Amino acid sequence: MTVRRTVEGSGYRPLLRTPGTWTFLVPGFAARLPYAMLSLGIVLLVRHTHGSYGTAGTVAAVAAVAQALVGPQTGRLADRYGQAPVLVPGVLLHAASVAALIALALGHAPVWALFAAAAPAGASVPQIGAMVRARWVAKLDGSPLLTTAFAFESVTDEFTFVIGPVIATALCTTVAPPAGLIAEAVLTVSGGLAFAAQRRTAPARHPRPAAGERRASALAVPGVRLLAFAFLGLGSVFGAVQVSVTAFAEQAGRPGMSGTVYGIFAGGSMLAGALYGMVSWKRSPQQRMLVCYLLLMLGCCTLWALPNLAALSIGGLVCGLAIAPTLITGYTLVESLVPAGAKTEAFTWLTGAIGLGLAIGSTAAGELADSTGAWAGFLVPVAGTGTALAVLLGLRGLLVPTGDGGRTVARGAEAPGSGTTHLTSAALD
Repeated sequence: MTVRRTVEGSGYRPLLRTPGTWTFLVPGFAARLPYAMLSLGIVLLVRHTHGSYGTAGTVAAVAAVAQALVGPQTGRLADRYGQAPVLVPGVLLHAASVAALIALALGHAPVWALFAAAAPAGASVPQIGAMVRARWVAKLDGSPLLTTAFAFESVTDEFTFVIGPVIATALCTTVAPPAGLIAEAVLTVSGGLAFAAQRRTAPARHPRPAAGERRASALAVPGVRLLAFAFLGLGSVFGAVQVSVTAFAEQAGRPGMSGTVYGIFAGGSMLAGALYGMVSWKRSPQQRMLVCYLLLMLGCCTLWALPNLAALSIGGLVCGLAIAPTLITGYTLVESLVPAGAKTEAFTWLTGAIGLGLAIGSTAAGELADSTGAWAGFLVPVAGTGTALAVLLGLRGLLVPTGDGGRTVARGAEAPGSGTTHLTSAALD
């Protein structure tokens, strides 16, 4: 029988006093920071070596698509075999793939060769955010602090997107074009290995079900598919804004400002996420998801018309205010839709959907920036969020957990020796 120790109360202070949390939070932050550097690092390097935002956005898109497709499978493997056996070989493969991509770009290799290196680089991105969330679930299952934990994680994600692009841009523009990707690979390896070493806080493994039982993918749950589609639209915001801000800053003659402007955009999200986690919400997460997504779409509608970097910074800040609340609510909903044996996989489907949306958004925005101008790239997130909002409104009933808490998706998923199947309180409501 497993006894979970948690600190009672609400808010960030009791959350961060939960025993053992800092042992995985610190290396986890170092390992997830590169996620905010990879795409922009690729864009800046390939734009420098091959002279096209369209090419740069497409190479970044290949990495993002590979991450979106393979990430959920690594999450599923982590649920089954444990996080460390998946992380260690993954981070080493990632470093080798990024090194190959840098060498090919600097050698002015053909675009297909860049694709060949970008695919394994994206596929091997460690799913640290999902793994950290799975550790929170293992520690706080049934505690009211779990929603606060998801808010804290979204704030952490956004903080990485505040400083990650700034670091990548500064390294690429003041040190050398490949410096951003070199730093990304170093952080991935060092942080990933340190995180994998923290085995005491890792969630229990959920090995293969017994004979006659089955375990389907978390994506078999309709609500998970709907949230993944919504996060696809959210990802289009990240991808399109990254590329469009970079192109806008270069057209304005201040290319070094792109990371700062994008950091302000992420800073708005971080601020909103911090405040969101401090509120005891009376509205259901299903209602909050629709409101947050509507605000996100409205914020995106203003970016294309802004005339200069100062106005774009303010518009990005306002738009970013809806990002973290949408992320937090989405992760809260998906956690309530799936059982314990599919948590990491479910989180990685949402992360992967963001990556896929980022790929689509960066590709489309890059092509529009090349052919029409940087302003046109900002139309992409309007289309992405508008489409996703319409689907969310039409299928919102799928976001309500079923009475069985998703147990038909994964049977026999007990932790070894525990004698019980751990379901969240939200799944039992």
